[in-house]
Amino acid sequence: MITSNFYKLSVALIFLCLVGVYTFFDNSGISQVTLLVFVSMVGGYMAINIGANDVANNVGPAVGSKALTLIGAIIIAAIFESSGALIAGGDVVSTIKKGIIDPQLIADTSVFIWIMLAALLGGALWLNFATAFGAPVSTTHSIVGGVMGAGIAATGWQIVNWSTMGKIAASWVISPVLGGLIAALFLYIIQHSIFHKEETLEAAKKVIPILISLMTFIFISYLAIKGLKKLIKIDLTTALMIGSAFGISTYLIVKPLILKASKNISDSKSDINKLFTLPLIFAAALLCFAHGANDVANAIGPVAAIYEALQTGSITSKATIPIWVMVIGALGIAVGLATYGPKLIKTVGSEITDLDQSRAWSIAMSSAIVVIIASWLKLPVSSTHIAIGGVFGVGYLRYYLYQKYENEIEGVKSHHIRCLHKKITKWTKKLSTVTSADKFREIQSKIAAKEQKLQNMPVGTEIEFTRKEKKQLEKIEKRQYVRRDLLIKIIMAWLITVPVSALIAAVLFFVFRGILG
Repeated sequence: MITSNFYKLSVALIFLCLVGVYTFFDNSGISQVTLLVFVSMVGGYMAINIGANDVANNVGPAVGSKALTLIGAIIIAAIFESSGALIAGGDVVSTIKKGIIDPQLIADTSVFIWIMLAALLGGALWLNFATAFGAPVSTTHSIVGGVMGAGIAATGWQIVNWSTMGKIAASWVISPVLGGLIAALFLYIIQHSIFHKEETLEAAKKVIPILISLMTFIFISYLAIKGLKKLIKIDLTTALMIGSAFGISTYLIVKPLILKASKNISDSKSDINKLFTLPLIFAAALLCFAHGANDVANAIGPVAAIYEALQTGSITSKATIPIWVMVIGALGIAVGLATYGPKLIKTVGSEITDLDQSRAWSIAMSSAIVVIIASWLKLPVSSTHIAIGGVFGVGYLRYYLYQKYENEIEGVKSHHIRCLHKKITKWTKKLSTVTSADKFREIQSKIAAKEQKLQNMPVGTEIEFTRKEKKQLEKIEKRQYVRRDLLIKIIMAWLITVPVSALIAAVLFFVFRGILG
């Protein structure tokens, strides 16, 4: 454990040192190059924390369902998060995240730099703590809280746009509820239209191609609206038309492939679930791409803003992002994912509720759909809250679709007793055909033993189960539909993200003003 932690810390520190060295030599012409080096290292630190905490929401369900191994998920996420950041991360970023403070009330450029630096480091420190605590939180809300806290420390409460903050607070409810409801809806459709049918495999042949084409429609629309918005502006109607064209094409391609694949599988749930594996990997990759394109700004936005301020000596509402700053964000997310990401991936993928491929697919679908709905309604939602809400929604649906595990245990016990009766009846019939006296006495002895066991089995008596029954009981007892203690911990972390990151950033602002002022 000590060796593992030392390795992770070493990798992170080496990355940050390389960031500092590169920044120093690439920007030696800037008068305050030492300050810029520190800022770029803090940006790299923030990117590491985004990779460690936020990316788990995109690949965690795929890992928990065993559609991807942990190593495979890390590789896919690192590639697509970095690609999203570098290809579609954009060349301009808002300097004041979400418009939560009024830049006109900032006294001068130095104060603006201190606000941005304090916000960035405050948000990163909170993310670091949340990751160590095992709580997936919103990186956007972390930086929003940081900007708000540092802004208040600089000029007072009047700098904050409270109506915007009210919308962000509302998203704490909107995001997980919508994510949970839509994920539960998709899982219910799958259960009702496939797994609850008598001819399960035949139902799967008809339904799964439709679900995959629907997924293509949703994800292409999602990518057009969110993932590529920095490259090209596409309105919602156009995005949906593009998504529809891809969806129809996907159905025509996938239908024969599903029919071919179904020839080599049985109608068991585990086999049918395998048909969701490739679509789930595809979904995880696209979610990572869109996440990298959007959330890299949480790490590099303040860095770009400070760089612009140091170069021009003025405060701008939009800052150009140099390629070297974008690379820091992309690589930092990959480093954080590879070193500290597995902890949160396991939390999201397997510790909240038990996931298989169809459940994980439902969660991925809800993540994309809620973002599209939120974009249409112009609601500020969190991708983290949506994904975690989807996981809990799936867990609670499972709780209501199936019997409670206490009733299942009683079912196993009843089955055990029925088996005893069946054996007694079977052996009694066999007595009439037995000719050997020894065999007759052996069977009589078995019947007497089983009858004695039934007689000595009043209510509350401990039952001696067979090995198969014990394994079945263990699975039932281990099956926690929803980890309520984890739910409470995550909700508490969500609620305190903005105020805690704001408090940290406010303290840091006074520290920076004292040192740099």
